[in-house]
Amino acid sequence: MRQLSCLARFLASAAVTAALATALAGCQTAGMSGITGALGARAEAPADPNRVAEIAGERYRANPKDAGAALAYGQALRAIGQRAQAVAMLEKASLANPSNKTVLAAYGRALADNGNFKAAFDTLTHAHSPDNPDWRILSVQGTALDQLGRSDEARRYYASALKLAPGEPSVLSNLGLSYMLTKELPKAEESLRQAYANGRADARVRQNLALVVGLQGRFAEAESIVQADLPPEEAAANVAYLKQMLDGKTDTRGRGRGVLASGH
Repeated sequence: MRQLSCLARFLASAAVTAALATALAGCQTAGMSGITGALGARAEAPADPNRVAEIAGERYRANPKDAGAALAYGQALRAIGQRAQAVAMLEKASLANPSNKTVLAAYGRALADNGNFKAAFDTLTHAHSPDNPDWRILSVQGTALDQLGRSDEARRYYASALKLAPGEPSVLSNLGLSYMLTKELPKAEESLRQAYANGRADARVRQNLALVVGLQGRFAEAESIVQADLPPEEAAANVAYLKQMLDGKTDTRGRGRGVLASGH
């Protein structure tokens, strides 16, 4: 089915993007506090991403061996779409900090962002250890394996991640997308519904569930899911995008930049 094939390719990219957005949430150093998106006591207008990258670059160039500066610069480069540059810079940072698993994790993330899934998987293997595994990294490794066409193996990584973080919605969502890629839609829906039922699930989980429901021909239900708790304008935009995806009209090369693939 051409429609499902196109959507599957899009979702593969969206799955990696969504997973990577949360995979290293707990792997921050003091030097990364300015790039996590957290707000202080006063809400401030979001900084211009290009200016953030410029400042982060200046800090990194002042001391290339500073792991915190490298992590911040890598994040800033990814935020403005400079994926290849992020890979190159974080490769140097990993060589300068060979024992820093946070830097290795960021390098693996950058490789996956750039489509280098085999290298990403191998790098992330060294970013944690069998005696101290990180469920976030296991989940990202699963998405890389899905991209490599190794879905059965990917699901073993998701299973390992879920043993460490039972019911974690981001892992369940990745598992659901894995089943979607192999056209096992009922299993995909089951995993995504489990994720959706978790109070910590973000908007991406809801959006992915709407997609798999729509792919099974239940568009009215999919529409109600994607509209839930959204302002009218945003709900309308999401419904329109959902229709485009189900009609096979969406650009599958967007790496998660579309309405439905974006998080909050």
